[in-house]
Amino acid sequence: MYAQMVKSEASQEDPEKLAAFQARIDAGEKIEPKDWMPQGYRKTLIRQIGQHAHSEIVGTLPEGNWVTRAPTLERKAILLAKVQDEAGHGLYLYCAAETLGVSRDEMTEMLLDGRMKYSSIFNYPSLNWADIGAIGWLVDGAAIMNQVPLQRTSYGPYSRAMIRICKEESFHQRQGYDAIRACAEGTPAQKKMAQDALNRFWYPSLMMFGPPDGDSVHSEQSMAWKIKINTNDELRQKFVDQTVPQAEFLGLTVPDENLKWNEERGHYDFSQPDWSEFFDVIKGNGPCNVDRLADRNKAWDDGAWVREGMLAHARKKAAAKVAAE
Repeated sequence: MYAQMVKSEASQEDPEKLAAFQARIDAGEKIEPKDWMPQGYRKTLIRQIGQHAHSEIVGTLPEGNWVTRAPTLERKAILLAKVQDEAGHGLYLYCAAETLGVSRDEMTEMLLDGRMKYSSIFNYPSLNWADIGAIGWLVDGAAIMNQVPLQRTSYGPYSRAMIRICKEESFHQRQGYDAIRACAEGTPAQKKMAQDALNRFWYPSLMMFGPPDGDSVHSEQSMAWKIKINTNDELRQKFVDQTVPQAEFLGLTVPDENLKWNEERGHYDFSQPDWSEFFDVIKGNGPCNVDRLADRNKAWDDGAWVREGMLAHARKKAAAKVAAE
């Protein structure tokens, strides 16, 4: 359906402009906000960057739940800094999306009424402290795997935003790995907690790369436009290859009976997630979907007075400037 919509829009646009645009993409040029671009390219970027921005903001919720319960003052300070970083990433990305002609308020409203999504991983609960380590290690690890190639994406503002985001995400991954390492090397109860966190977050982390390539409705066109650089399955395999040795070093067991090193392929063979669960969560039926959107709606409503005050101040400054002229 999505591919048909893009083709339909493309058929209504100037073929010469489309060809010239694709030639720029193929040559590795960056597309900037004032450049001509196909409507399908613009819509795809708004969808992807908007979803990315929403994920950064919603992603603070399962971690923010543990700020007051972090086991030490040092862990509390680290987690606070991380939550602040993630909120900042959302702001960078909203700014990048705004260069495409959509406002931050519009994107937020689309999130709140279900027209825009966020990463399915954030619809799973953080039940214990080891989950915070698993989120940093696995979730941020998967995010980095997704995001490092986006530094080379074809849209300039998105590409540049990703440079700083990836630098900070690398620290988040290290923080998470250090937190879960402390649990894995602790008491038997703490190690059991770390294993439990890995058991629950492993497959949802694999889902973060999106559905298998054959079922992905966006990938083919996004790859042609170099909005995406790698396929979902390529990134998922790379994540597994990188993460399994880390789990072994920790003395933890990846919850996959079919996991094994394939000497011929030079990669691990592994089980696919339950994709019916993935699509069910995307439809709003995950463990925390209702809670996450309720929290975002509450934040939006509670912040109305701030937005109204800032708009009133902006109007006052504009009126004063006009009067002075």
